[in-house]
Amino acid sequence: MNEAERLNADCHAARLNQAALRQAMQAQGDAWHSFVTERSPHLFADVPLFITSAQLQQMHAVIAAVGRVVKLPEWKDTGAFFHSQPPALGVFFGYDFHLNEQGAHLIEINTNAGGAFLNALLLDSQRDTDLPGKAVAVENLEQAFLDMFRNEWRLEGGDAPLKIIAIVDEQPERQYLYPEFLLAKNLFERAGIAVHIVDPAALQKRDGGLYLYFSGGDQKIDLVYNRLTDFSLQQHPALRQAYLSGQVVLTPHPYNYAQYADKRNLARLTDAQGLRALGADEADIATLHAGIPHTIVVRPDMEAMLWAERKSLFFKPNSGHASKGAYRGANLTKRVFGEIMHGDYVAQKLAPPGERAVCVNDAEAVLLKYDVRCYVYDGQVQLVAARLYQGQTTNFRTPGGGFALVRVVE
Repeated sequence: MNEAERLNADCHAARLNQAALRQAMQAQGDAWHSFVTERSPHLFADVPLFITSAQLQQMHAVIAAVGRVVKLPEWKDTGAFFHSQPPALGVFFGYDFHLNEQGAHLIEINTNAGGAFLNALLLDSQRDTDLPGKAVAVENLEQAFLDMFRNEWRLEGGDAPLKIIAIVDEQPERQYLYPEFLLAKNLFERAGIAVHIVDPAALQKRDGGLYLYFSGGDQKIDLVYNRLTDFSLQQHPALRQAYLSGQVVLTPHPYNYAQYADKRNLARLTDAQGLRALGADEADIATLHAGIPHTIVVRPDMEAMLWAERKSLFFKPNSGHASKGAYRGANLTKRVFGEIMHGDYVAQKLAPPGERAVCVNDAEAVLLKYDVRCYVYDGQVQLVAARLYQGQTTNFRTPGGGFALVRVVE
């Protein structure tokens, strides 16, 4: 048993400094702190997660290999979202891994991954604590986030200063991660950037650009921080039209989703023959083969084969998010399996998640599952965090679970 495994198996070996976390949360304002503790009591886990440097290196290698493959000329969007790649690179890509005895396994890529601002707060709250190992984050994380958004603006908007950001999601106040929108707003406003947290219905496209309408008038938006899960923007024509006509900087955008996050890309990334046809490097093919569970696009003619192998598979909708519509094959009924066979799904080889011991309220230890999320911009890993949970997929309903610090130990 290595040091990371030993620490993860002992719920008493390393605990968060809850007083320091509470102080950091209160520093965001009493209203914010009360809002989070009352509505989201399991947002932050009780303990950090420990990983090895070898696991971290493998995750970095997989992320780098994916980046090189996606940049190949023959790897292109086939979803007809648009015809060319926008200059903006896309903020907060999330590479989600399961870690186990066989290594690190990339189970999916998200292009509007939530949690980075919350994890930055969690990380900062524990800087003066005596936890084993080292955190995984770039220096001056909040400044790196600001620089990222300003770079997105510069790539499309030129040298003019970034003045107004809209954080956009449907009914944002009802979203579970609404507290994170408020953290982002506070950060941007401290840097002199005006911020509006809005539903896309409040936006209108005019000849001069994308405008936010409210009781006091209207305001032109420079950049939209996109938290929508309508990845093609089909349900939001004003935002889509402004984006396609280059009248607003949108990040992340549909091109990012099509190139990285559509689950069918996992099948392409684990198809060695197809990757060779694209001109991928053999070393990258080997890295992806070892680091991504084999994935196939489900077809109706595979029904007998997939039913026989279902216990070793996980089924995910091509355009799903937040684990919605995802099923572990062992738990499937015939009815749901039939719906999968005639829906738009991929089947991925199971890569079991690792486990972390947690003692809730000093009770007997329970084992929580975890996944590890790498937040990436322009190929650089900015921050590594984890989510602890019970159940089939990640959630924020588990006592002792939630977002967790990741610490690398030798």
